[in-house]
Amino acid sequence: MPCFNEESTLSACIERILSLRQQGLDIEIIIVDDCSKDKSYEVAGHLAEKFKEVRLLRHQANKGKGAAIRTGLLEARGEYIGIQDADLEYDPKQYGTLLQFMLDERADVVYGSRYLRPSKARRVLYFWHTWMNRTLTFISNMFTNLDLTDMETCYKLFRREVIQAIAPSLKEERFGFEPEITAKVAHSGARVYECAISYDPRTYEEGKKIGWKDGIRALYCIMHYGAHRAPLPMQVLLYFFIGLVAALVNIGCFTSLLGAGVGAKPAIAAAFVLAAAVNYLLCIAVLFRHKAFWSTRGELFAYLVTVSIMGLIDYGITAWLLRLSISPVWAKSWGCLVGFAGNFILRRWLVFRENGKDGEL
Repeated sequence: MPCFNEESTLSACIERILSLRQQGLDIEIIIVDDCSKDKSYEVAGHLAEKFKEVRLLRHQANKGKGAAIRTGLLEARGEYIGIQDADLEYDPKQYGTLLQFMLDERADVVYGSRYLRPSKARRVLYFWHTWMNRTLTFISNMFTNLDLTDMETCYKLFRREVIQAIAPSLKEERFGFEPEITAKVAHSGARVYECAISYDPRTYEEGKKIGWKDGIRALYCIMHYGAHRAPLPMQVLLYFFIGLVAALVNIGCFTSLLGAGVGAKPAIAAAFVLAAAVNYLLCIAVLFRHKAFWSTRGELFAYLVTVSIMGLIDYGITAWLLRLSISPVWAKSWGCLVGFAGNFILRRWLVFRENGKDGEL
């Protein structure tokens, strides 16, 4: 249970979780106080003294929800491990429904969806917040090839061996945890189920913390953690945009240098080098895993080899078509098309190939 400034709801939330004992469940609650500014830590301390099921951990500096969850996941000892916010937006009693899929040996991971089935009644709040959640889920599905309806849900239940194999590799400190864990669950090959839950949202005045900046970060995390194993059409589409950005950098640098009085040949060379660097940095930031197969030096060397190979191929195709009296525009266009395909293939299967290890993200 990640906790940051939840003194008003923490006790009630713990009591709701402990009510699951009536279903015959053994409960362990790990509260991770993320350096709260209010009295949450004191409240949690009293709860830990009162209930043997409650353990209290604390971050000495505020790190974020994702960091608090990671701490708790690594400390948990139960056979099944779930996430519960310290507010009252989610009802812990519904964990019984999620757990049933695991007891039936059907699932390794179960998501509780706020959108899978409408409740008979619900509190109506922020349209754009809901729209953002649904959009991020849709984009996440495109990269993970999962068919979730609510990637951003708090309620995620895991078999311990599944999540504790993933948890040490988790890096996101804030709300980027959701798309990161979803991508890594998809890559693990775990059996994923989803079931409907109810949801009682709160306003920002009542303590809601996630904002639009977290939505931008989530979009980045979807690509950063999911793109290297995304379906091939998604990878090609991403590389198209990477290539387009690099091409614009190439053209912009070239024209700027010419305007500054630099000669054509050095301007071409400088623009090409800058565009190649931008292409490489975008590849490791968005599409492929850094150091997945090679060391940094080996990866850079492999990248430079591919740039040289495709540069020669591009030059050869363009020159050959010009000798066939093809117009310069069409000759260069065909050269660029072959270059795009060749660059993608060489980057995917040579420069950024994977060997089954985690690599650096």
